[in-house]
Amino acid sequence: MTRQDFAFCGAELAAVYVLAEERHGLRLAEVAGDRGATHGLPAQVPLTSRSPAALAYRAGRPLWLRPSDVEAYGTGADAPFLRPGPGFPHGALSLGALPLGRGARELGCLLVAGEVGDGFDTDRRTLLELYADQVAAGLEAAAARSPGRAEPRSHGPSLVPPQGGAFTLTLSTGAMDADPQMLTLLGMPPERFDGRAETLLACAVPDDVPALMEIVEPGRLAAAGGQLAFRVRRPGGELRWLGLRCRLRFGADGTPERILGVVADAAYLRPTADEVAVVQELSAKLAGATTVREVSRLVVSTLRGRLDADRIAVAELEADRLFVTALDPPDHQSWPQLWQSEWRSEWPDASCNALPTLQSSLREGHLSLWPSGAGLEAGLAGIGPGGLAVLPLPADGRMVGVCLVGWEESHGFGPEERSLLTAVAGLVGQALTRAHALDAGHELATMLQRSLLPRKLPALPGGVAVARYLPATVGLEVGGDWYDVIPLSDGHVAFVIGDVQGHSAAAATIMGQMRTAVRAYAVEGHPPDVVVARANRLLMGMETDLFATCLYCELDMEEGNARFVRAGHLPPVLRHPDGTTQELGVEGGPPLGVLEDAEFPMTEAGLAPGTLLTMLTDGLVESAHLALDDGMRRVREVLAAADPADTGRVADALLGSADGRDDDVAVLLLRYDGSRARPERTHWTVWRLPDAVMHARRFTARTLRAWGVPDMADVALLVVSELVTNAITHTRGEVRLNLTLSADRLRIAVNDASPRSPVKPANVDWEATGGRGLLIVEAMSTDWGSVPLSGGKQVWAEIPVTPTDV
Repeated sequence: MTRQDFAFCGAELAAVYVLAEERHGLRLAEVAGDRGATHGLPAQVPLTSRSPAALAYRAGRPLWLRPSDVEAYGTGADAPFLRPGPGFPHGALSLGALPLGRGARELGCLLVAGEVGDGFDTDRRTLLELYADQVAAGLEAAAARSPGRAEPRSHGPSLVPPQGGAFTLTLSTGAMDADPQMLTLLGMPPERFDGRAETLLACAVPDDVPALMEIVEPGRLAAAGGQLAFRVRRPGGELRWLGLRCRLRFGADGTPERILGVVADAAYLRPTADEVAVVQELSAKLAGATTVREVSRLVVSTLRGRLDADRIAVAELEADRLFVTALDPPDHQSWPQLWQSEWRSEWPDASCNALPTLQSSLREGHLSLWPSGAGLEAGLAGIGPGGLAVLPLPADGRMVGVCLVGWEESHGFGPEERSLLTAVAGLVGQALTRAHALDAGHELATMLQRSLLPRKLPALPGGVAVARYLPATVGLEVGGDWYDVIPLSDGHVAFVIGDVQGHSAAAATIMGQMRTAVRAYAVEGHPPDVVVARANRLLMGMETDLFATCLYCELDMEEGNARFVRAGHLPPVLRHPDGTTQELGVEGGPPLGVLEDAEFPMTEAGLAPGTLLTMLTDGLVESAHLALDDGMRRVREVLAAADPADTGRVADALLGSADGRDDDVAVLLLRYDGSRARPERTHWTVWRLPDAVMHARRFTARTLRAWGVPDMADVALLVVSELVTNAITHTRGEVRLNLTLSADRLRIAVNDASPRSPVKPANVDWEATGGRGLLIVEAMSTDWGSVPLSGGKQVWAEIPVTPTDV
């Protein structure tokens, strides 16, 4: 087979020799650009011969012959051309023999010849070597299409790319020199080319531009060999696949100077029938998907095996947050720390603001490929240490989600992968949008559940709290389980877990109201039994037949003293520092919403540092297939075998297998560490006498001297004067001064019987005789505020101190 249209870098003829089936010789597979002459190229070349093709193949490196070297071969059986013919006169023919393939993939040899009087120079040799790599890629594609044969079928594409072009990019100036063949491949008239790389980049399909921009970085070329396949769109709208090979040239001082590159037609890179079949199969499956999670799982199952990826995530985009709907592997410990910290039940979510690379990809809307060592932020680099694909999912002119595909080992992104991912993006985006429309009830329930549960738990002094929530997998995926962690005053924290009867939007609504009420009563400063009793009366007053169970614990994080109240709920489970476990015997009352005047007794217990406190709902330990006693026994076994250092892993171990749940599950876990130094506390009841402020100041001064912090006496006395004066002046009833000294601060708090919060004046003129008190407190303290108490309030201020020995 011959073609007349080959001309590249001085070479006017190209011949491809492939390894014969018996592997004893090379067989001529294709000739291009022979000017119509017959040069007597041998059909077979023994591997043991002195033919340039055989020599280059055996050596595994290019062989270059000047005209004098070609003449020296004579006309024997090993001569490169038996008859020069009219196309190439004697004494003017230069020749190159370039092996195709490397190592185990030795495919054959490429012969190139041209009228180059002094032989191919260094730049031309480099470009022809890159061109040989293009031929090798085509040869591998031909072998893949026709197993057992190295050459294409008679009707298949040619081995020698019909068009090839070269370019040189000068790194210091950014100037680019491209030959006419390259401009023809890109579909750009020569008169429009201005010598800038950006002009040629504009010819590529937008999805492929980021990868093209990366490969011209010197560091990328040195690490990856500078190979890439990309697409351009022809004037008629047809996509053309092109192959790009680059090599970096260094100056005399060893710094990168130029990039030499070859662009050639690569029709063999078009999606294969298998890739088309994958897209068609996925399209058919997505047509029947009715929920967002079903769509996400279909995408993961389809792409995981096809791409041989290690991690795949599909996430919806809502405002500036990503809500992950499918993770593979599902264990959040397999994902970067950002995703672990954001993990919340079945809805791990992360802010786009913490992932600027991902945010940029979503804004641009194009597939982004990041090889190993790309320098991504930690939240993305850990997903694909060996390579990461960021695939925005478009629908109706906007981005509705993203698919992340990561590899552990170093991964080279093939054209088939890019083609497949690009084709899949639109399908998945439309399927997500359609699933939202078809499953509005499910999405409403999901949104309701997200909004009613705390997104994050607060950081606690002296302990670490984690929570997990899993909705039921049977019926509407929304339930009445809830949990909360509520910081209180004086180093106290409230932990609450509850369960509203049923699995419905009504149950979830009641759950939200109960959680809000319990939080409000707790912040007001009521003791645990009063908090639960008031929540019970609130539920009794609602127009509902639903009841709720609840377990409430108020814990002094400094002393370890805990007070529990149980309303029809499971008791807490403790794991002591020595590894033993215990179901804590907490005296119980009826569920909330059953008896209006029900009593809820309080049980006290002490927690030693290192204790794990576990509060859970019955969905974890009881079902149609699991007895309650067996479930509680399993919880104790898991806690006994757990490492309390990683509370998140302990919570995950408690959840175990979550498949087939007929009830929702909530787990609240606290590791109590205690305080390194016990705070000093004291109080003083302020009598309403004319010299009350003076007595309060004297009490404060004596206390600070006893505690060894006299240096802050002046500031502390000024704050005490203002707070006590305001309480006596503007309230009635008892006034109490509380002083608390911790490791680094003095807390001054004044309790009074008025529920009205103090109001700081917006401005005070020089002639005003009042209104300056809170402004002075604000100026003298690092922080101050007011919290409601039962029947009144507490106004507090904190002052930093450095304790000294008495």
